[in-house]
Amino acid sequence: MPKHTDAAFQKCINPECGAEFDCGQAIFKCPQCGELLDALYDWDMLEVPAKLSDFGRRWANRDNPLDFSGVWRFRELLGFCHDTYKVTIGEGQTILQQNDLVADYVKIKPGRLYLQYEGLNPSGSFKDNGMAAAFSHAKMVGAKASACASTGNTSASVALYAHSCGLKCTAFVGSGRIAFGKLSQAMDYGAQTIQIRGDFDDCMRQVQHVCSELGLYLLNSLNPFRLEGQKTIMYRIIETLGWEVPDWIIVPGGNLGNSSAFGKAFFELKLLGLIDRVPRMAIINATGADTLNDLVNNKKLLWNNGSVNRKIIDDYYADLTDRSFSPHTCASAIEISRPVNLKKCLRAIDICNGVVRAVTDEQICDAKAVVGKFGLGCEPASAASIAGLKLLREQGIIDPDERIACVLTGHALKDPNVTVNYHNKKQGQFSNPPTEAPNDFDEIVKLIS
Repeated sequence: MPKHTDAAFQKCINPECGAEFDCGQAIFKCPQCGELLDALYDWDMLEVPAKLSDFGRRWANRDNPLDFSGVWRFRELLGFCHDTYKVTIGEGQTILQQNDLVADYVKIKPGRLYLQYEGLNPSGSFKDNGMAAAFSHAKMVGAKASACASTGNTSASVALYAHSCGLKCTAFVGSGRIAFGKLSQAMDYGAQTIQIRGDFDDCMRQVQHVCSELGLYLLNSLNPFRLEGQKTIMYRIIETLGWEVPDWIIVPGGNLGNSSAFGKAFFELKLLGLIDRVPRMAIINATGADTLNDLVNNKKLLWNNGSVNRKIIDDYYADLTDRSFSPHTCASAIEISRPVNLKKCLRAIDICNGVVRAVTDEQICDAKAVVGKFGLGCEPASAASIAGLKLLREQGIIDPDERIACVLTGHALKDPNVTVNYHNKKQGQFSNPPTEAPNDFDEIVKLIS
């Protein structure tokens, strides 16, 4: 029997379990079977607009913090808490840039490629969408302290939001496995930062244990309410496209929270009749952290209506352990080998007729340089979406006249070391190193001429 009475509830994604729980609980994994949870809704109890364009009317109410927020502007589509609990610091003021110069690089026709730039969020990454929703839930359940494991962006965002609403914050990061631009944010925003001698997967195991034992509120994407906030990235893309869906969404794949959230967003919009079709999705791994790519394309792992072949996953992870494998890629934000949202991502692939690919660090850095030269600049993981699109064009999977939205997940200054090394050390075809000159006017003029 359902254990909820409100419009929103939590439900286990395991079809053999399907247990339901009240949203007033901060549990994050099914207490009965240990599987992931969804935040779900009784849509008949929520006042969802008849058409998506109705949400656009809130642009006229910019003095209302919830209408200004790029998350809470769509609050009926993530209606798990009352407005009095909702947290916002102005997240979601992002842009969808139509970019013909980057389109030329990936062989897409003019007017068809769009870059969804999440680097304009308060902490400089897409994570703020999820934190606005997750910290709202944290307030609703009366949390006093929070924690996360992070490759960088999560710790920055958690620290910012935690202290904006009065919660203590602890961030677990892998020692030497975090870009300084991101680490500096976590420290500057007041988080207690604990550097674990290990990688992100080690940090993820530790933070779950700590949160369970000490009653801390977990802010990783295991948290279903965090993924509710990340759904709104897709709403804003549709909004900017005149309330039409693109043909493709391209997104980097790390812990797989974004891809999971996007698939859920499109499933719900189609269910509600707010869109007439679901776009396809491509999820791009780095070759140095390509668990999803390997499992989907080589091991043939499928969603299978929720009956995921757990043995394939267990055997795969056991092999990683036996080999003492630790992921390595310049795209530190997606340097993850045991993604916690793997099963939800498999569901998103099923919903969106999705594909998975992996690209090399060289391909990522070249794509990053192109985005920097012709677009908005982005962190390395963001550029995986552009490198992945280029690969999918070469493979003939995506047609040149299809309309594509690539998600750029974070700001260029998140990981400046990668950028400086690429240019200074001439690591790629788009390197743009500085030119040394004597302190002489005539010699300087010669260089400029």
